[in-house]
Amino acid sequence: MGLLKPVRHARRCVCVAAWAVFPIAAAQTTTTASIDADVAAIVQHEHLPGLAMAVVDHGQVVYQHADGMRGDGGHIDQDTLFKIASNSKAMTAALLARLVQQGRLRWDDPVQRHLPGFRMHDAWVGQQMQVRDLLIHNSGLGLGAGDLMLWPEPNAFTRADIIAGLAHLKPVSSFRSRYAYDNLMYVVAGEVAAAAGGKPYDQLMREQVFEPLGMDRCQVGAWPVKQVGNVAQPHAWRAGRNVVVNADGETSPDLTSMAAGGIRCSLRDMTRWMQVLLEPSLVPDWLNAEQRRTLWTLHMPMPLGERQRRWDNAHFYGYGYGWRVSDMDGQWKVAHTGTLSGMYSSLALLPDRKVGVVMLINGEGEDARTALMQALLKRFTAPHDARPAEAYLAELKTEQATRAASGHQRPVTSPAQAARAVDLPRWQGRYRDPWLGPASLCPGKDGLRFSVDKSPKLQGAVLQQQGRWLLRWDTLGDEAQAWLQPGEGPVPTLDLRAIDPDIDFSYDFQDLHFTRTGDCPGRDRPRR
Repeated sequence: MGLLKPVRHARRCVCVAAWAVFPIAAAQTTTTASIDADVAAIVQHEHLPGLAMAVVDHGQVVYQHADGMRGDGGHIDQDTLFKIASNSKAMTAALLARLVQQGRLRWDDPVQRHLPGFRMHDAWVGQQMQVRDLLIHNSGLGLGAGDLMLWPEPNAFTRADIIAGLAHLKPVSSFRSRYAYDNLMYVVAGEVAAAAGGKPYDQLMREQVFEPLGMDRCQVGAWPVKQVGNVAQPHAWRAGRNVVVNADGETSPDLTSMAAGGIRCSLRDMTRWMQVLLEPSLVPDWLNAEQRRTLWTLHMPMPLGERQRRWDNAHFYGYGYGWRVSDMDGQWKVAHTGTLSGMYSSLALLPDRKVGVVMLINGEGEDARTALMQALLKRFTAPHDARPAEAYLAELKTEQATRAASGHQRPVTSPAQAARAVDLPRWQGRYRDPWLGPASLCPGKDGLRFSVDKSPKLQGAVLQQQGRWLLRWDTLGDEAQAWLQPGEGPVPTLDLRAIDPDIDFSYDFQDLHFTRTGDCPGRDRPRR
């Protein structure tokens, strides 16, 4: 495989080729020009406001690109901070591995040994849940169960609320029998680390991970945005242009979701993260061989999709501790992605080849990261089969078009009329869901409104469409709309169901069940 000279100073890509040949790819050379072409094509096609990415090969940075707009008038460089989202999970797992190595906890410790108040809906499961189970999505909960306590942000849910809420989330499968991606357990894992380490999660992360590895720009916990500076803002593509959404205030808060997806790092930090993971001798006393093996061992099988079989020639797929583990063209692959509104990340390692790729995007970059990552990794795993990133992107678009043509489309919810203040009289009042807490269905100045007390963005107008009731949230997109289903019975109830069949799984409306607890504030209950 053709290598590239290390990048020493780069905001944009400034690499030159220097060739060293490995047997696996004797006839193939990789040039920065071809990667540049891929990047330029994907950035243009997917309207990315900014992209930072790097390729590491045998400890050296052989390609680097950092360009675009931050969203505050500044330009992206290798020190710009991005939300890495669920790539935070690997760092949380590494923190726990450090504590295991130091003898402060064991992977098979019951969670209740460190958090006595921890409960699951099935008491036996709560008693049997081990620290390792928190990391591998085998709890029996459904996909994204309870995520409405984490997102949309900001909200007033605490980590104590998360732990208390778990006791009310009903499982959809038996414990340890099935994989279903879950964020709440990583919040619990962060609290286990804090209990075992005797310090808050954010302090431990800095002391046990960022400082020893030299990840100097990474931010965890609460931090001053303007003082730290050089921070990318999330974007959405609207009306033919990128606009900033969910912009930072003066202080970035200590998010409840921190251990699951709240860390921010720069390209330089993430490059260092890859280098240390791929070459343990860089920081020899940080994690021993046993703990490194444990993190990257496949602990929970995952479904292997048709595209992954076709693109990667993959034969197995599963979850390690904070990592997805698979094979790609006969080579070992360890990877993860991160997704938040307007922020996308992707990191993949080929440990036996000592190759790593990371990309950070501050816009709507799901397809971009998939196509770019595939094109880059193929240069190392199967260079004779490598294709331009645009070819992979075209396949993704074809898949989406086929899915849409087969009926997987968001139902049309207009025309819909605003519900009047006198509608649903029996159901107007105060409500409570066992885990999301109190809510209201009460008249507002423009008609009937629904709101969740602890989640300011879960507030919206009630509309009526052909005899059904739906919620149109004030600040969330149409893709997050939900049906409002009043329930009959001695005590009025309300259920929510997603309208879009492809809604982000974190909108777990199906797990909610509100029961009426009283009248709307300041008024008598409406009568029929």
